[in-house]
Amino acid sequence: MTIETKTIVITGAGRGIGRATALHLAARGAQLVLGARSEAELAGVTREIEEAGGEAIFRPTDVTDRADLEALVSLARERFGRLDVIVNNAGIGPISRFDALRVADWDAMIDVNLKGSLYGIAAALPLFAAQKSGHVVNVVSTAGLKIVPTMGVYAATKNALRTVTEALRQESGAGLRVTEVSPGFVDTTFTDTSITDPGVREAIGRQKRALAIAPEAIARAIAFAIEQPDDVEIGSIVVRPTAQD
Repeated sequence: MTIETKTIVITGAGRGIGRATALHLAARGAQLVLGARSEAELAGVTREIEEAGGEAIFRPTDVTDRADLEALVSLARERFGRLDVIVNNAGIGPISRFDALRVADWDAMIDVNLKGSLYGIAAALPLFAAQKSGHVVNVVSTAGLKIVPTMGVYAATKNALRTVTEALRQESGAGLRVTEVSPGFVDTTFTDTSITDPGVREAIGRQKRALAIAPEAIARAIAFAIEQPDDVEIGSIVVRPTAQD
């Protein structure tokens, strides 16, 4: 049961859950390949890992561009010779009521949350097949477990990814592990930077301030799934505040 020396790709690694996961896994001895849209944020996380004695490289990555995901996986192979895990973490949540008709936000959530993760899977699977081993970790959400107003499209994208994850698990042979991790309210900048509706942003912000747990809690859950022996698959983990409904 170890994470040491595993090569792990993480998308959305510049902030929030992705950043916390990168720092935690690096401290456990993993070799990190980090992707996100912000080069400055990626450089900051990489520098922090290296200053602590860890190993990480990065590439600016837009998960809505399939070629970017292929390049990120190729970087892992070129630098470290293999890829052990891909963590499809990048996500956005510009939530709103349906009658607000923020159709562009709906499209963006589908492109990032669902298609972005599919592109990550498509990039990693050929390498996993060649190696006869690999692990796909998809970050989903408790929003798909309890449906509430304003989160219809967001929850739909996360539940679509949940379906993708389960189907991939069933298709996988002995060499491929597949895990979904569903975070609840987490203390990140997600609500501040992602939600475009001012009223919804304020309401979600109040809930976050009252309930949110640290992103390191999700990082530990991801690490738990990764560190299991090769013949043990953790299919699903839900991590939420104890006070969350």
